[in-house]
Amino acid sequence: MKPNPKLSRPARRAVLVVHVTASASWLGLSLGLLALGATAAWTGSAVTVEASVRAMKLFADWLLIPVALLTLLSGLMLSLGTVWGLARYRWVYTKFWLTLATTTATVFALRPGVNSAVTAVAAGGPLPDAGDVLFGPVVSLSAYVFMTVISVLKPWGRTRRGERSRLFA
Repeated sequence: MKPNPKLSRPARRAVLVVHVTASASWLGLSLGLLALGATAAWTGSAVTVEASVRAMKLFADWLLIPVALLTLLSGLMLSLGTVWGLARYRWVYTKFWLTLATTTATVFALRPGVNSAVTAVAAGGPLPDAGDVLFGPVVSLSAYVFMTVISVLKPWGRTRRGERSRLFA
């Protein structure tokens, strides 16, 4: 016997649409950041480097944080408002912690790296470190692809807490 979901069917569907849209947007932003970072790292043109890192800053300042928070919040709503639960299934639990980690990394690593690259390039200098504009998008993109795969496949079964709740339901 499954526990009753806390969200009504229309509410669950609406939150699911928001979550999938925000998650796909985050994946797309990461792919775009990777393309811009690769262009900045491997081009020979100072003008192209500056345009690339400025575009990265625009994405990082205006789009990444809202999309990351929307993904995190909608995922949390889905996990707590449906039979999946937050800690009942390993794939849900893994997605939650990876989303939290990538959101944190976006705020404290990716954005500062992009900002330092923009500052250096805008002052007329070269790109200080290609890793500042490549590492974050590569890690993010890898994490989001992995989370997409486990969302579809739903591997690993229940957690211990999920097993206990199933036994006592």
